[in-house]
Amino acid sequence: MDNHRLDRSPAKLLAVDANGAVRHLPRTRLSSVFSAGDLIVANDAATLPASLVGHHCASREPIEVRLAAWVSHHNLREFAAIAFGSGDHSTRTEDRSPPPPLAPGDRLSLGPLTAVIERLLDHPRLFRLRLSCDSATILAGLAQHGRPIQYAHIPEPLALWDVWTRIAADPIAFEAPSAGFAFDWRTLAAWRQRGICFTTLTHAAGISSTGDPALDARLPFDEPYHIPERTAAAIAHARSRGARIIAIGTSVVRALESAADAVGSIPPGHGIARGRIGRQTPLRTVDALLTGVHQTGDSHFELLRAFASDAVLATVSEAFRAWDYQPHEFGDSLLIERQRRARHQA
Repeated sequence: MDNHRLDRSPAKLLAVDANGAVRHLPRTRLSSVFSAGDLIVANDAATLPASLVGHHCASREPIEVRLAAWVSHHNLREFAAIAFGSGDHSTRTEDRSPPPPLAPGDRLSLGPLTAVIERLLDHPRLFRLRLSCDSATILAGLAQHGRPIQYAHIPEPLALWDVWTRIAADPIAFEAPSAGFAFDWRTLAAWRQRGICFTTLTHAAGISSTGDPALDARLPFDEPYHIPERTAAAIAHARSRGARIIAIGTSVVRALESAADAVGSIPPGHGIARGRIGRQTPLRTVDALLTGVHQTGDSHFELLRAFASDAVLATVSEAFRAWDYQPHEFGDSLLIERQRRARHQA
């Protein structure tokens, strides 16, 4: 299976301009909706096989561990993780059975890997986990035993290459930066021919759903990012020319707006994106966002409120329903430009 067959064809694109006007386009028109001089910034993170099945050593009960966040980007042994009991992705996440009772010091056997629960993180299913081996063994164990995190809307098991975008580089994301599925090398070539600029950053996109409302309210978790010098320079050059900066995916918005100073300048280097972006968040750098079709109330939809008023987003949600736009990582796309008045709503 490859992600071409997971994509709907033809996929749709809902474009919302800075005045709130809506257009319906085939996503094949993506190369035509930007202008010469625009700078497009995408997330080049590859996706880890972050779902590990095994058993809880003390009780021998089955467990699925989903790696959910880095404790430190430079430490391959420690993660924040969530757990489920028996079952697999074919059951809706919110209907999955809970894991066996977990406590600090518990050992988990996860195929070739052994993990130790260091501490619970204020929830019986969320914990800090340490893998008991060196980095090379961890990467080999993930490659051998891990599977991509997956949800019930796609019944067939996903292979790792299904959740890698065309520009995937360092494997640091826990779920795919899926807005990147909307373009391929032909799109990039078309942008280049039209004088549209393109660059990348790396952001450790996290999990999108835990199946628990209390945990989902804490999403997104803290996520590390890296902005290369070439990307910071490209953003500075675009801003000096008054060109638009377009983020491919909410992870790019989080990285750029976390890095931006008070006037929107972006320094190169590493950082951590913390907290939610929403209505009260002033956007200092990003002018438009290409993303998926999100549901009202989730953290991705809340981020859209930094771009547009609730009235415009209500129109968007109604258009999604009326025109049968498909959600999730292999669904349709939304291009939304920051409303000129949205910057002042905070």
